[in-house]
Order: sequence, then structure tokens, then C-alpha cells
Amino acid sequence: MKFNRRALLALPPLTWLAAHAPALAQITPRKRAPGDTDWLHYANDPGSTRYAPLDQVTAENFNALEVAWTFRTDKLGARADYQLEATPLVVNGVIYSTAGSRRDVIALDAETGELLWVHREDEGDRARKAPRTLSGRGVSYWTDGTDERLLYVTIGYRLIALDAKTGQRIPGFGVDGAVDLKTDFDQEIDPVDSDVGLNSTPLVVKNTVIVGAAHTAGNVPKTYDNVRGYVRGYDPVTGKRKWIFHTIPKKGEFGYDTWLDGTDKIGNAGMWCQISADPALNLAYLGIELPTGDVGGQYRRGNGLFGESIVAVDLDTGERKWHYQLVHHGLWDYDVPCAAILLDVTIKGKLVKLLAQPTKQSFLYVLNRETGKPVWPIPERKVPKGDVPGEWYSPTQPIPSRPPAYDVQGVSADDLIDFTPELHAKALEVMKNYHTGPLYTPAVVFEPEGKWGTLTAPNLTGGTNWPGGGADPETGVVYVYSKTVADVMTELKNSDTKLSDFAYINVRGMPTAPKRGDHTYGMLTVEGLPLLKPPYGRITAIDLKTGSHLWQVPHGETPDAIRNHPKLKGMTLPKTGRPGNVGPLVTKTLVICGEPGVFTLPDGRRGAMLCAYDKATGEQKGAVYMPAGQTGAPMTYMLNGRQHIAIAVGGGNYPAELIVFRVPAA
Repeated sequence: MKFNRRALLALPPLTWLAAHAPALAQITPRKRAPGDTDWLHYANDPGSTRYAPLDQVTAENFNALEVAWTFRTDKLGARADYQLEATPLVVNGVIYSTAGSRRDVIALDAETGELLWVHREDEGDRARKAPRTLSGRGVSYWTDGTDERLLYVTIGYRLIALDAKTGQRIPGFGVDGAVDLKTDFDQEIDPVDSDVGLNSTPLVVKNTVIVGAAHTAGNVPKTYDNVRGYVRGYDPVTGKRKWIFHTIPKKGEFGYDTWLDGTDKIGNAGMWCQISADPALNLAYLGIELPTGDVGGQYRRGNGLFGESIVAVDLDTGERKWHYQLVHHGLWDYDVPCAAILLDVTIKGKLVKLLAQPTKQSFLYVLNRETGKPVWPIPERKVPKGDVPGEWYSPTQPIPSRPPAYDVQGVSADDLIDFTPELHAKALEVMKNYHTGPLYTPAVVFEPEGKWGTLTAPNLTGGTNWPGGGADPETGVVYVYSKTVADVMTELKNSDTKLSDFAYINVRGMPTAPKRGDHTYGMLTVEGLPLLKPPYGRITAIDLKTGSHLWQVPHGETPDAIRNHPKLKGMTLPKTGRPGNVGPLVTKTLVICGEPGVFTLPDGRRGAMLCAYDKATGEQKGAVYMPAGQTGAPMTYMLNGRQHIAIAVGGGNYPAELIVFRVPAA
């Protein structure tokens, strides 16, 4: 079947203010004040440190931060968005971000929040049928010193180049400012219905734009012969494809021999996370997800490169320079969730170019980013084998010797709720229904009268997820949030070929959930309380000079449902932290991170707090109120002599908005 590429790309853009002004509206260049700073990448720099060496916001004045302005997004798109995951950019006093359920691009005055322009794309069925929807995680910026461009990926999986001053498409890029990412993909896929998209921002470094791929989230894939998530590099001026990296090798390519059944009928293996790069080494570091499926490998026997691997590729050619596989033949959905953090750290008197990769399994893998070799030994350790017919199990997995894991791994009696002896005893009864073991204990087949499945921790979303971590390049310390939540992995013979062509599928919920005593399959609670003991969310500081933890603290106030639980009445509870997906901002002296959910404050308000921790000790130094939980990682900038902190919030019945705090005027 042939598709009319030009017709597919001729989808109507609409740029309000720019399109409807009497003359073409554009941002008036402003005079840069002394001390003004930019935020030019998703995590501020290509090395994804999310660090800014600013010190005007301090432990002493954090509680006095004022709201400079807010920008609500509920009028962008046909319906409100409640999950704004973007981290905005700041370029010369202008904030750029994606926002709203249509994934519009907005330009705001960074001082006042005034809307300067908004660009929207109406993609019809192509967006409605896309696997990755809503507002996305932001835009990327490119300049040659004169031309300034924003690049982003639409819901319908097109790469758009906009003039940063006007919000208009740049005609010379691709076809009328757009590159159809469903073409020139080394595979034939349907332009509307194919299972491929992207939430993350492209990586823009030097003269290359790198775009990944994502697929339908979930653990019961419709087919193992899905779209392949190849990674591509483009020219930021012309939109021409420069290279493509086959994340699933073709016959004759490096890594093909790690697939015992070949690769003709395997899909996914995309790169849905953010990307890091080292311009000096001319390398980009790709974090590759699992091939089909996330928790079942019946049709991909073998270690299967480049699934769950970090792959270093040349920025100009896409040529593989090295790779490191974090999980062999993964069965736990522990794909690479976030950008690697790049730091230069002195270890035993020698400066080492490091790559530190946070993960869902709560290991920080530390590699030499020039060679891909582990900085500290990562020996192969024997792991348990499962019982799913036709499944292939790797006998070993690479387990870092240091740094130690920064969250709970596996489930044992010691990990269960222990507020009271009664609650702990009930938790032990729940655990008896499931198979348990250390990290990398695989799913087992459901037995109605036996074990219902395997209890796992971290759960299938981590540990750490897409927001990733932050770091201080001056001290070589990484700061990472993680959550402590159990999960159930159960394999069941598939009786519905319309649901999936897998012979065995992962069952997260059954039409009629079985019960045994007081326990119902999959309900990992005790009297409504989490099965595992707190903290449910934590921030860990990890020193890469030694590979050790400096400190670890609960992050997030105790949820109301726990604080007010009748079984805990009269008890003095520790701060439990709370689970979610959040990432920290690192400044000269502080680690700043918002809570992922709301609670009731002493004054009766419902909301969440933006918290500040002492970078050296982990002691909480301040907190300011937010009307909803953090949904996008925070960033900071200096403008007209005052430090600002911008953060996306939303959730529940609170539509997403961008909040900008700043220090009070002197």
C-alpha cells in the first residue's frame, strides 16, 4: 500500500496571535539583564543533571517564596489536561512548553506569564488513535546564533519545527515545517492506526535532532509483531533524516545473534525516555525499552539486544560505539525509564567521565561513558527461573556491587507493613497467596488452589520512572526519587486471540477476581493500608566519588487515608512519603522537589508542598503550598535580578497548570 506523504503532512496548523494579528506577530527582542539565565534543555544541559548553580533561593527564604504567576492549560485542547508532564525551557526571558490535551506549544513572558503565542496542530484520527496522548514533556531548542527554532513531536507522531519568535512552522523544514515520523522508518506502517508515538522531547545537540519511539503502555500487547521503535537522527535545518539505529537488529547486524529465533516478528524496543548526550565525545546515550512484550518473552528467546540497554551512538552517523545491557531478556517491564546523568567525577585521584543511569529496579548503574565499562564491578548473579510454558529465562542478571540499591527490591516478611503486630500478621497472610523472592523473581502461572502469582517490588513502573534524577556536577552527587510499591505478576493461558496473539498473558486484573479468606487477588493492601511498610516515596543522595549513599529521606507528607486510618488512631506516625512519579531540581545548596499528591494541611486546605532539602544532609529546610501535586519536573532561572522556580502541577479534579514562584522583592 502506498501513502500520499504530502497529503498526510498537510494537516492544518493554527497559531493564534501569530496567525490572527494584522501583521505577523513576533516576540520583541528584550534587553538581557545582568545575571539572567536560560534553561535550554529538558534537564538544563545535554548531560541531564537538572542542575543550576543559583543561590538566591536559600534555606532561609524558601518558605517566603511568592507565586509570581500561574498559567492554566484547561482551555488548550478540546478537553482539560490533568497531567502536564512538561519541563519548560527559558530562552532570553521567554518560556516555551507544550501544554493542553492537543499538545499545543506556548510561548509565555517569563516575568509575567503573559501568553505571547500558541501553536496548535489538528491531526484528527491520527491523534485520536495515537498510543501516547496529552501534553507531552516539552519542546527542544536549536539555534545557529541567528535562527532560533523549537522542535517537538506531536501526538500523531510528527516532528514539527517552529520559529521561536512567531510560533509559525518553518517552511524549509521537512514538508511545510513537518516531518512525518511514520515514514522513512525502515518499515511499512499505517499512517493513522499504527502503534507508535512519543511523549518525550527530541534531543537537540549540535546539528542533530534525535527522536525516539513509544508504543501502547500495558503488559498485554496485542501482537508480538508490533511496530519497531527504531531511533532516528535528523538535520535541524532541513528535517532530512541523517541516520537510523535499529534497536532490534536485522540479520547481519551487530547483536542479531542474541536472538535465538531471529527478529522478523518482534516489535517495540523503542526509546520512550529522555536522552542525554556528550557533545565533546560526540555521543548520544540511548535508553532502549523491552521488545514485545514487557513481561512475556515467549517469542524472543535469548538475551535480545538491544532490549533494556544503554547504547552510545555517534551524533552524526548513529553508529553504535558501545552498549551495556542492564537486564537480559527482561520479563519485569524494567525498561530504561529516563535519561542517563553525565558527570565528570574524580575517583581515587583520577577524573572519570561517568554515566549514571537511574532505573525502575532502583539500581543506579554507573558506567564510564567513553567506553561503557562499569566503574565498579557489576557481576552476573544467578536469578530464579519461572514456570511459564515456552518461556526462556536468563540464568543470570547483572547486579551492581555499588552503589547499593536505593529502594526495596523483592518482597520478604521484613518489607511488610508493621505499624502494629495485627497488621503485620494480616500482611503475612496476604503474602502466603503469592510466590516471593529477590529482585528478578519472574511471574508464575496462576494456580487457583495454589500460588496466584509473584509479588514484586519495585512495581512495574519503578522505583524511578520518566522524570529521572538530578545531580551536582561540582560535587559528583546524584539525587534520585523512588517509590516503594508492590505489584503482582501472574501469567495465564490466553483464550482470546482478539485480545493478544501471545499464548500466555500477564493478568493484572481478572473478570472475577478470586478470593481466599479475607484477601482478593491483586489487592495488595491490609485493612486498606499499603502492603509494604513506608517510606512509600523517598529521595536518595548518592556520592559517585565513592559509590555510597550520603542520605535518604521520605519525600511527601503522610496521605490522609493513612494519617486518619482507624487502625492507627492515637499513634504517632513517621512521615511516610508518598508514591508517584516526580523528579528533583538541584541548585547551589538545595534539592527541590514537589509532592506527587495532595493531603489536608493543618489550616484545612487540600494541596501539596514544594519541598526544599539541604543538599549536604537531606534535612528539610522549607516548603511552599501548591494547589495540586507535581506532574512535571521543576526548573529554575534568573530574570531581572530574581530567581524563579517553575513547576507543572495537576491531578484529581484540578486541571493542569504551570506555577512560577520567585523570591520576594528586596
